[in-house]
Amino acid sequence: MNRLSKGSVSWTEIDESAHGQRIDNFLVKTLKGVPKSHVYRILRSGEVRVNSGRVRATYRLEAGDRVRIPPVRVAAPALPAAGKRRPNRAALGQFPLFEDETLLAIDKPAGVVVHGGSGISMGVIERLRIERPGLRFLELVHRIDRETSGVLLLAKRRSALTALHAQLRGGKVEKRYRVLVQGSWPNRRQSVRLRLHKYVTGGGERRVIVDDDGAAALTIFNLVERFDKFSVLEAELKTGRTHQIRVHLSHLGFPIAGDDKYGDFSANKLLAKQGLKRMFLHAALTTFCHPQSGDLVTIQAPLPQELASFLKSIDGVGN
Repeated sequence: MNRLSKGSVSWTEIDESAHGQRIDNFLVKTLKGVPKSHVYRILRSGEVRVNSGRVRATYRLEAGDRVRIPPVRVAAPALPAAGKRRPNRAALGQFPLFEDETLLAIDKPAGVVVHGGSGISMGVIERLRIERPGLRFLELVHRIDRETSGVLLLAKRRSALTALHAQLRGGKVEKRYRVLVQGSWPNRRQSVRLRLHKYVTGGGERRVIVDDDGAAALTIFNLVERFDKFSVLEAELKTGRTHQIRVHLSHLGFPIAGDDKYGDFSANKLLAKQGLKRMFLHAALTTFCHPQSGDLVTIQAPLPQELASFLKSIDGVGN
């Protein structure tokens, strides 16, 4: 069987070893490191072909079939040199999750705003421009909340920024978050469509509420793990409204652990004493079509150590 080159389209001829195997399982095995959700995505889009025709994920391969596999790129986190410890992220762009001549993706730490303003002179974008003085162009592709950690994408060329903004408007960028909520989440998978209205308080603070006259907002929540008094969810962000995940969950009665704006404030005080001193919301994965090559790119950010450590102790929390 011919081996796949992930950087270009590949045609693979099926031999007896893969005869009878479902096409989705074959692709998961062949495209090592590519999330299953993206395997199904390229199947649904018709980018995968068998004998030049579209097939369903349940199609069983036959010996002699010719399978077209599109280019798929998975960005692995850059690691510090052997023997060196990663610093405390004072230099935000020192260890990017992904970087080429057009794009830069970093793992934004919690507590850092993406853009200066409202009394804050230095956000992520300002700091990166200082760190990378040789870049003539550097702009945020999107934003994430100050207290949210994870994948943050920036463009190093205006053409890339324009192309990615078009993908965002068209719903072509996939964003998945890892979140811990209070309560026992009932459903394995649940779509939440609740309109959101944004306003500013008398003190100048941005707030969002569920309102029938607000902007349409869709989040899909997948149950990852259920504990005694908490649930770990994966949130698929289908629209990009301000505080969307936080407000949807709070409105449903499942506030995010550690959320100081829409959460359970008395519970958060107890959680802080037990080790959770920030909001448990992490931008874990982003997928998009590379604006230059057209490849499907997946960028992942591992769960921060403070959140991973808290999860290990979760059985004892609140008991």
